[in-house]
This record gives sequence, C-alpha cells and structure tokens, in this order.
Amino acid sequence: MSELNGILIIDKPHGWTSHDVVKKIRNLLGHIKVGHTGTLDPNATGVLVLLIGKATKLAQQFENDSKKYDAEITFGWSTDTYDSDGKTTATGDIKAVDLDNLKSIINEFIGESRQLPPMFSAVKVNGKKLYQLARKGISVDRKPRKIIIKHIDSDLTDFPKIRLEIDCSKGTYIRSIAHDLGEKAGCPSHLSALRRTASGIFTIYDAINLLSISTSNNRAELIQHIRPVSTL
Repeated sequence: MSELNGILIIDKPHGWTSHDVVKKIRNLLGHIKVGHTGTLDPNATGVLVLLIGKATKLAQQFENDSKKYDAEITFGWSTDTYDSDGKTTATGDIKAVDLDNLKSIINEFIGESRQLPPMFSAVKVNGKKLYQLARKGISVDRKPRKIIIKHIDSDLTDFPKIRLEIDCSKGTYIRSIAHDLGEKAGCPSHLSALRRTASGIFTIYDAINLLSISTSNNRAELIQHIRPVSTL
C-alpha cells in the first residue's frame, strides 16, 4: 500500500479533545504521523483539520488560517472557565439586559482588538500552561494578544440564550468573548455551546463524522477522505 500523506477534515464530536481525535485517526491508519492545525475545546464540535504523514511538515502553512464559529451564549451566570464546564463565579438578573443595547455591544467586538486569554487555556506563561495553574487555584498575569473579529451575525430571539456567527482570526477565544459580553452588558454570561464551521478554506461540509468511522472502524473509508496536498 502506498504511503499515506495529505489532509483530513474531521467533524470533532462533543466531549473529545483534539488529541483524542489525533490518537483515534493514528490508530485507524496504522500509527502513522498525524497532527492538527488548531485545537478545539472538548465541549466544542466541528472542523478539525488533520495533517497526515509527510503533510505534518506543512503545519506552518495553516497556522494563520482564520476561523468561523457558531456560538451559543447564555446569560444569567458566569463560570471560571468561561463555558458550561466551569464552576459558577457570579449570577445576575437577565432583566437588566437591554436587547437593543446588547446588539450594539456585540458589534463593538468587530475589528482589531487585544484579548486577554482565559486562565483555563493552553497558553503558556513561564513554561506552564495556564489551565495547569488554574486547576491549582493560581491566577497569573497574562499578556493580551491581538485578534481580529471580521464579522458577527447575532440572533437574540431566544434570550437569555443568544447565538452568534463569528468570523475571526486565529487565536481568538470565543469563551472570552462570551464572558466579556456579559460584563459589558451588565449581566454575567458564559459560552454554552460552540461549533467551528470553517478553518481557512475548509468548511463543515468538507468534514467527515468521526463517530461513524470510529464505530465501523472502516480504514478504507477513512483513506478515501484524505486529500492530497497537491489538490489545494
């Protein structure tokens, strides 16, 4: 059998880490090199771009790719992780939120800004990942990082849950947007669901369902979805 090299787009299931996906695909393909081009949180779903075999050497070509997300944000309480996995840190009255004003606040996030990474993140400070410190109850100073929000579409019809479609630069923490939005609106909030719909040129329509492959253990089917780098 010829050597496997190329790109595989996976629809990451809820509850799986990005490393879980890499490990599963590596096992299915016969323990060859597999890497990914951008981590997704365990409770997020959607597009995870995997590089197979020699294509892993091309990781830098994809590291600056922009991302698109469908996000659900719930108002009424905030958490230490900024998402639904964390411990509640504050509660508030959703009646305090003016929806017309909330729409304006959302639009303020569009453009270039400096974003403070959440403590529960893989960003390293002095060689330590922030989430490792956060789990010990340690909070440290973090440097804000430049991000660009290109576009946001908002749907407030199901408030206190709202939905945002976000087109943004790499390294943008949607959890931080969810948390910061609540602070600006005067009512605590957190990210309650997240789905990555695109990473660079790859969209959710290019992705294959990992759970169906995991169940069938069909290696041949998986190989059919590997894209040669030369076709991009």
